[in-house]
Amino acid sequence: MATGFFKVPTPVNEPVKSYAPGSPEREELLSTYQALKADEVDVPMFIGGDEVRTGNKQPILQPHDHQHVLGYYHEGDATHVEQAINAALAAREAWAEMSWEHRASIFLKAADLLAGPWRAQLNAATMLGQSKNAFQAEIDSACELIDFLRFNVHYMTEIYQMQPESSPGVWNRMEHRPLEGFVFALTPFNFTAIAGNLPTSVAMMGNVVIWKPAHTQIYAAHMIMELLEEAGLPNGVINLIYVDGPTAGDVIFNHRDFAGIHFTGSTGVFQHIWKTIGNNIHRYKSYPRIVGETGGKDFILAHPSADAKALATAITRGAFEYQGQKCSAASRAYIPDNLWEEVEQYIREDLKSFKMGPPEDFSNFINAVIDEKSFDKIAQYIENAKKSNEVEVITGGNYDKSKGYFIEPTVLLAHNPQYVTMCEEIFGPVITIYVYNEHNFEDTLELVNDTSPYALTGAIFARDRYAVELATKKLSNAAGNFYINDKPTGAVVGQQPFGGARASGTNDKAGSMLNLLRWVSARSIKETFVPPVDYRYPFLREGK
Repeated sequence: MATGFFKVPTPVNEPVKSYAPGSPEREELLSTYQALKADEVDVPMFIGGDEVRTGNKQPILQPHDHQHVLGYYHEGDATHVEQAINAALAAREAWAEMSWEHRASIFLKAADLLAGPWRAQLNAATMLGQSKNAFQAEIDSACELIDFLRFNVHYMTEIYQMQPESSPGVWNRMEHRPLEGFVFALTPFNFTAIAGNLPTSVAMMGNVVIWKPAHTQIYAAHMIMELLEEAGLPNGVINLIYVDGPTAGDVIFNHRDFAGIHFTGSTGVFQHIWKTIGNNIHRYKSYPRIVGETGGKDFILAHPSADAKALATAITRGAFEYQGQKCSAASRAYIPDNLWEEVEQYIREDLKSFKMGPPEDFSNFINAVIDEKSFDKIAQYIENAKKSNEVEVITGGNYDKSKGYFIEPTVLLAHNPQYVTMCEEIFGPVITIYVYNEHNFEDTLELVNDTSPYALTGAIFARDRYAVELATKKLSNAAGNFYINDKPTGAVVGQQPFGGARASGTNDKAGSMLNLLRWVSARSIKETFVPPVDYRYPFLREGK
């Protein structure tokens, strides 16, 4: 029983370690990386506190060395989805009834474990399994996930503190209850932090979860599950399954107790899920919560007054960090002709200095794309561009998958602003640039707004403040995260809540209270201390 109004530790963003030569964190990370690489792991599903091994073992490969097997995961089927749902529902009552401060303690402990003894292990796993360099792993699997855990606990307390006013003789209060049923967390390959946040933010609010990570992220996902178990997460609260999407969906979206989905992935998959939920709406005990972030066609727009060097740096970082496999990665840019020659020179210089290879070589800025399917898709866009008279390859354009899935950072120059790579999400190290007449800035604003169905991130570069203001207003619906004189990537928990609208998702802002509010169902309670004992109101009395 609660005996106080508890104040949780004030969250502060986790400092990013440098991994500079000679630093202790560099030595520890390299040592952990080599140890994990040399060890072939056997990865079970986690259902109701049990490690479930099916014998249907699938290999876990390194994107940068696809002949090297890191281990095997045990793939499940529909029966394991049912088993996970039953385990979650069995755990639901005790978890929902647990005092919130004890739930908070579990996730705060997980954050401290990750900041300390688990840091190198999860970073190394992300480098190996998802081909991230040390810095990209550090800002993701360490810092961002730590921030999610700590800040979400803080947001949880703010939600519980949101209470109504009370009039004389009445006490009004609000309960923020967990949803009635279970929540499905469907997580992507590209961010270990997203894979950790989607199930934990839901569970933190007292819900039970079925978690299905992308198969190409299982290596780090199972370590997150082990981390949560060490932090004291009770059995059955989060159940980790490795089942193909249609099989999982067929069971989950037909279940009466399905209460919501927390999703990051493709627009096509999310729209199919939404349609399936709509078709099955009569089956559910409650209307399910549908929360999704689904990618983008993120832009950089430069005004003629922009600083050319800052603009070029934003392009090379924003488009090519983590091989362009961020939902927020810069994928199209609009540059005025008065700046293009200088900007092009800076871009060419940057790309010429890029090194590409496996992440254990810390001098490699570029690593591999995630798998062969992704590699083939990106390569096809590049090949089509080489054959088109509407666009030209100005740098990059080469690729090789003989050892790992390596694609050179590629810059395309579009002569047609509606060319396919200006419009479609590629999710790889390719950016397309359109050079516009410097006197047509306002027309280009309309072009940026109307070209893509997405609205996730975008950036304006300008020294002219009127131009900044105009772009901010005209592009108000074009990006859920808008950047002024900065690249459109790198949102920080607690500073830039993340999410977009249009085809980019429901804009429920991961890393803010707004997201956690989606995982509670409020109950208003009114208590009258001295209730009336006569139905008659004063207006019923006789007389004038």
